[in-house]
Amino acid sequence: MIKPVLQDGALLADIRSAPRREDCFHVWWLGQSGFLLQWNGRHLLFDPYLSDSLTNKYANTDKPHVRMTERVIAPEQLDFIDLVTSSHNHTDHLDAETLRPLFSHNPLLRLIVPAANLAFAEERLAMAHERLIPLDASDHFTHAGFEVHALPAAHNELDQDQHSRFKYLGYVAVFGPFAVYHSGDTLRYPMMNSWLVEFTIDLALLPINGNQPERRVAGNLDGREAAELAKEMKARLVVPCHYEMFEFNTASPELFEETCRQIGQPFKTLKAGERLTITTR
Repeated sequence: MIKPVLQDGALLADIRSAPRREDCFHVWWLGQSGFLLQWNGRHLLFDPYLSDSLTNKYANTDKPHVRMTERVIAPEQLDFIDLVTSSHNHTDHLDAETLRPLFSHNPLLRLIVPAANLAFAEERLAMAHERLIPLDASDHFTHAGFEVHALPAAHNELDQDQHSRFKYLGYVAVFGPFAVYHSGDTLRYPMMNSWLVEFTIDLALLPINGNQPERRVAGNLDGREAAELAKEMKARLVVPCHYEMFEFNTASPELFEETCRQIGQPFKTLKAGERLTITTR
């Protein structure tokens, strides 16, 4: 099993020692699509999955979720979080075993969810609406210095509910002079760049595990598509995610890295628990 670069106490020590200034921010990859963003002493979690709930759920089935990477940290150790996102209802993006401990240890925490999924999230988390923030595409919410904008995502389609609200979202977090795009789970779709063009993206966090129907799960960008999308949106830097968590649904980052080099797209491939620091231009 892959061991994180930093884990548990060592990860916490790195988070606490990272410079807390307005002219830089830090990102740690927590595995799958989970990232911890720190800026100016405030903390945003994108789509954390910090449990073994899926491995346990699918044990002894025909679709086992065998974990590839050890858990980076237990969610109850993250007692300084201001804001969390869930891009959609799949458990690796809306995990009760991760989110309930986070809420218990962070009394002011708010969770952004797609408005189309609000009732589902309330039921899964057994939580009142007051701490859940429903957004649809074009909506935004500001908390703890982070202005989070919602954009559609296609997983595999641009699915909407009966009120035409999108069930899958990506998010752009704007803070100080920076903007970070977390796409959620998505494929390319028409007009995707028209949603992104209003932002100057410093960091794009994009899945690379691809779209293979034989896996019997909804798909994502592959490495080449992620690199090309980052180039088209003129992202200052792109980081891949959504791989090396489950054996049946992963990919090597080699295609992503090779394509980035070919097209001149700056990139960084993180290891679980590793920190990335970005400063002002």
